[in-house]
Amino acid sequence: MAATSGVQVAPALQRAIVKQVLSGGAVIVRGQPRGGPPPERQINLSNVRAPTLARRAAVGQVEARDVPDEPWAFPAREFLRRKLIGKEVCFVIEHRAPSGREYGILFLGKDTNGENVAESLISEGLVAVRREGIRMSNPDQARLCELEEQAKVQKIGMWSDENSSHTVRDMKWVLDNPRHFVDSFHQKPVNAIVEHVRDGCTLRALLLPSNHMVTVMLSGIKCPMTKRDTDGVEILEPYAAEAKFFTESRLLQRDVQIVLEGVSNQNLLGTIMHPNGNITELLLKEGFARCVDWSMGVYTQGAEKLRAAEREAKERKLRLWKDYVPPTCNLGGKERQFTAKVVQIVNADAIVVKTNDGELKAIHLSSIRPPRMEGDGPTDKSRKLRPLYDIPYMFEAREFLRTKLIGKKVNVSLDYVRQATTAIGPTPAFSERTCATVTISGVNIAEALVSKGYAMVIRYRQDDDQRSAHYDELLAVESRAIKNGKGLHSKKEFPIHRVADISGDVQKAKQFFPFLQRAGRSEAVVEHVFSGSRLKLFLPKETCLITFLLAGIECPRGVRNNQAGITEGEPYHEEATMFTKEMVLQREVIVEVEGMDKAGNFIGWLQVDGVNLSVALVEHALSKVHFSAERSNYYKALMSAEEAAQQTKSKVWSDYTEKHAEEENKALVEDTERSTAYRPVIITEITDNLHFYIQDVETGAQLEKLMENMRADIAANPPLPGAFTPRRGQNCIAQFSDNEWYRAKIEKIEGPGRVLVFYVDYGNRESVPTSRLGALPGGYSLQAFPAQAHEYAFAFIQVPDDEEARSEAVDCLVRDVQNSQCLLNVEYRGNTCEHVTLLLPETRADVGLGLMREGMVIVENRKEKRFSKMVADYQKAQDGAKASRMNIWRYGDFTSDDAVEFGYSR
Repeated sequence: MAATSGVQVAPALQRAIVKQVLSGGAVIVRGQPRGGPPPERQINLSNVRAPTLARRAAVGQVEARDVPDEPWAFPAREFLRRKLIGKEVCFVIEHRAPSGREYGILFLGKDTNGENVAESLISEGLVAVRREGIRMSNPDQARLCELEEQAKVQKIGMWSDENSSHTVRDMKWVLDNPRHFVDSFHQKPVNAIVEHVRDGCTLRALLLPSNHMVTVMLSGIKCPMTKRDTDGVEILEPYAAEAKFFTESRLLQRDVQIVLEGVSNQNLLGTIMHPNGNITELLLKEGFARCVDWSMGVYTQGAEKLRAAEREAKERKLRLWKDYVPPTCNLGGKERQFTAKVVQIVNADAIVVKTNDGELKAIHLSSIRPPRMEGDGPTDKSRKLRPLYDIPYMFEAREFLRTKLIGKKVNVSLDYVRQATTAIGPTPAFSERTCATVTISGVNIAEALVSKGYAMVIRYRQDDDQRSAHYDELLAVESRAIKNGKGLHSKKEFPIHRVADISGDVQKAKQFFPFLQRAGRSEAVVEHVFSGSRLKLFLPKETCLITFLLAGIECPRGVRNNQAGITEGEPYHEEATMFTKEMVLQREVIVEVEGMDKAGNFIGWLQVDGVNLSVALVEHALSKVHFSAERSNYYKALMSAEEAAQQTKSKVWSDYTEKHAEEENKALVEDTERSTAYRPVIITEITDNLHFYIQDVETGAQLEKLMENMRADIAANPPLPGAFTPRRGQNCIAQFSDNEWYRAKIEKIEGPGRVLVFYVDYGNRESVPTSRLGALPGGYSLQAFPAQAHEYAFAFIQVPDDEEARSEAVDCLVRDVQNSQCLLNVEYRGNTCEHVTLLLPETRADVGLGLMREGMVIVENRKEKRFSKMVADYQKAQDGAKASRMNIWRYGDFTSDDAVEFGYSR
């Protein structure tokens, strides 16, 4: 039927989502978002009167006072909040006031069949019916009055006879001491309700049950916000409205937990935890926020998670990052991450590495700054500044990197490339720098440096994205270093390094030469390689720098300036220089000075890890033997290496014509008389094959002193866990099961994180985890003090191959001589070691002869004349054991058969 004029049209039913509950009688609803935050409107419930919630006094009004809760105001609000927030509702607007306020009926659900919100409130006694204007002829309004009467009869809610003071909150609007307030929670989660969202990362929250109303800023991030210009006009930063809606739609008036972490002015810094996730990470992941360094340090949930979320948004170019260009966008995947060998430490923040392709790359450690010279430098103006020694802690930083990294494989992950800059005023120019995170065995080297106080973390502008991927970890370890007064942050006087440079100073070199010559072997560090055979060395004990020339060889010369002009370098001089650099640069070496040239350069022999560098250069066809080598102890080794290199016809021998020399026949002269030179030894270890290891008694005191000094040095500068990468055959230090450190050699890599080591001073072996290993300090190398455990076997004895018989022989020997002093005489050389006789010092009894008498072993018949008497004595002892049927002879004489077939061998 068509509507006629004067007929009232029924109000339209509308749908929305509840955004916020203002009180027991008012809500704010919103529509569905379409391309941005949706429109909102406030709906007041018709015909009800709700108690008023507490309000803070208006700022700036002197006479204004805080307004407390009316009884049952908060329970009414909470009833609606739990029922409606985030839910879909439908409503009918019944009346619009001249002020624009709208009154209507609200239903939970998509239609009017859902729960009537006003009726539910009245039934619970949380609101009262507004009797003014009620028409009892209207069934809906009559229903409200009926429900109220039922609530009064049942004495529910506000109609209860009980005191209603428990429904009134004791609101606390101001914190007298925000820092003390935050610390009192000890970073434990606090229950709260988010009451207002100012922007994407700033909220007002009601803490429960204390009823503190606080402003919380999310730690570690910053969202776009609304700003005011000079005229007071609000200006929205890009994505400010979207970020606010993102947070509102997830947290506003939700039950959350807040971890209070810090204070900024009067605002609290914290992390808001919701059952559906961490809003801080979500904002970053969706590109609504960026990480900020100033509050990242207090974030307790893992700063790396925030960086990872921000990185994901950058990669997807979401919102704030829509125009983002990665700092390493011009590098391929292989160039961004690779494994390389460290060949040089440039200074405290730069290294040179050699990739698997043989390419050398200069790498700067990301986001750290090496020590700097404070003030005007050295007070002695006649002396040139030497940064390594004159800048406080530069030497310590370089040494830390050198001892941990030189020659080791590291993982390099490029963070950014810093473009070259020109000099501006006092700021010097910088070349292009490739900055990366360098790790070894999972340890970030930059972090390790900062933790020792040997470097400082660079501070960046907030929009500067060129920084380390582990920037937050760097800030954290620097904070601890400052707190503990480490290195650069120490209040003590900085260490002073007085290093004398006598390179090229003939007078000083002449004075120093006799001392070095008498010292014999000296420890040194190779500071620079000029050519294949010319180096600069630092002698730590003597605290001086010298120029050192390798003796006994002729190495190809490089480019030289002389009176006739520039002389071109000889062939293979670059290869020889590179070979020497890779082998010895910045490594600890042993040098023997034999002479000095007229320019004040010292001449001698250099060994690294037991390898003679002169011999190695000759062996690799990068040098020839010089006639002066004939007088040295290394002449045979040099000639042998040269002959082998000549056969390859490569490099310096590429045009070599082979010349055959007459072979010399050397007659072997057999001694006719047994020689004896017994010396006192300690038996330290006995192996399963009846070999044993000894220490010489006369060097025992030296070994004890060396162990004592080494352990003191290790205690003062313990190995960095995981920094040592074990290699088969490498010398190292290992922590034995008694928790003491010993010198050792790696015999086998047994698997991930475990190796078999041989303790070179005691002869025993042990399987240890790699975490109990470390680099062998230079002052305690095997070149400085040789290994003290020497392997020997018994002379004139064959050892049982049968496991049980051999075990009995070993047990017998362990009981008699292990960890005891004996007298040892070398009788002859075997295939693997020297064969000896052992005597007990008190009785001069022969230990091997005793084993023979016990029937533990059998005689090895030696044909040499000088051993005839010894073999006869051993044979007589064996005959006695046979006659008594002792041990291996318990079943009779089996020697008429082949002894080897019966399980006995040498």
